[in-house]
Amino acid sequence: MANATSEQIEEQIKTYTDPYLEKDLVSAHCIKNIAIDGTTATVDVQLGFPHQGYEAALTEALTPIITAVDGIENVVINISSKIVTHAVQKGVKPIQGVKNIIAVASGKGGVGKSTTTVNLALALAKEGATVGVLDADIYGPSMPRMLGISGKPESEDGESLNPMVNYGIQTMSIGFLVDNDTPMIWRGPMVTQALEQLFKDTRWDGIDYLVVDLPPGTGDVQLTLAQKIPVSGAVIVTTPQDIALLDARKGLKMFDKVNVPVLGIIENMSIHICSKCGNEERIFGQGGGQRMSEEENVALLGDLPLDISIRQLADDGKPTVVSEPDGRITQMYVEMARKVAAKLALKAQDYSNKFPTIVIKND
Repeated sequence: MANATSEQIEEQIKTYTDPYLEKDLVSAHCIKNIAIDGTTATVDVQLGFPHQGYEAALTEALTPIITAVDGIENVVINISSKIVTHAVQKGVKPIQGVKNIIAVASGKGGVGKSTTTVNLALALAKEGATVGVLDADIYGPSMPRMLGISGKPESEDGESLNPMVNYGIQTMSIGFLVDNDTPMIWRGPMVTQALEQLFKDTRWDGIDYLVVDLPPGTGDVQLTLAQKIPVSGAVIVTTPQDIALLDARKGLKMFDKVNVPVLGIIENMSIHICSKCGNEERIFGQGGGQRMSEEENVALLGDLPLDISIRQLADDGKPTVVSEPDGRITQMYVEMARKVAAKLALKAQDYSNKFPTIVIKND
């Protein structure tokens, strides 16, 4: 029996395409070490995205591929994650305590963007990441209710605010600072200043992903985010009907113009399943997200059903991912969260903090 080599094992691993990275693990620089001891191969895999619920499936997929190498009978696969800071728009400074900011946007209201945001954030946390949510919808903040958080944030130094926490998610929203019944009658400059303060004056603690719930449209808030806040990537939420897709395209083009990569599209309310008879009906049309994905060359991250439980659970402050951790819809959110994080993992890293700051003084 011939002695196996690490090169042979590496070539075998190249035959497996990771479903989230959509490329092989060698090309994605995820294979960190291959060691062979007799007939046992030990492979160290380091993913750039959280992997808590994916570890068993990845091990199961790689094991037969590696044991197919002549001379290998046993396989040990060590899987870890390393979430790094990714590049953002030029000239925008990073926010202390935050590695990556992911903006969730929609061209129009009523497409379920906030519900998608909160469940994506919870799914990333479920996979093992440290996650925050910033509610950037100044006029209609919904995160306090959706995450079941009440009360006011504390300030230790009189200048910055501690984020509110529930379900392990660090959260900040204008909704914590004003009464529920108080309308926000503010002009654009006041809104953009408030948004900047929410980002920069919150004491975020070791966040891998700060998921931002943007208000619908392409106005002041979106431009402030694009020009002054370090955004690593964006996700567009739409529904299948033509009018929603039309507006979603505007959001996509906006991020494109300000050099923020769009990580993908989520099609919400894609199909309605009758709770009484089980009949499936595509109320808002069919295939819109797929068409947009193909035409704009942007990934379709997944589609979600029009399901009354998603809305009810979010309204009750117990979103689907925490209320039904083993449910079918939760698995959909987890799949989309992995794809979002994996798409981001393939983007350029931010090396700005690796370089020294040079100061020239005239003495």
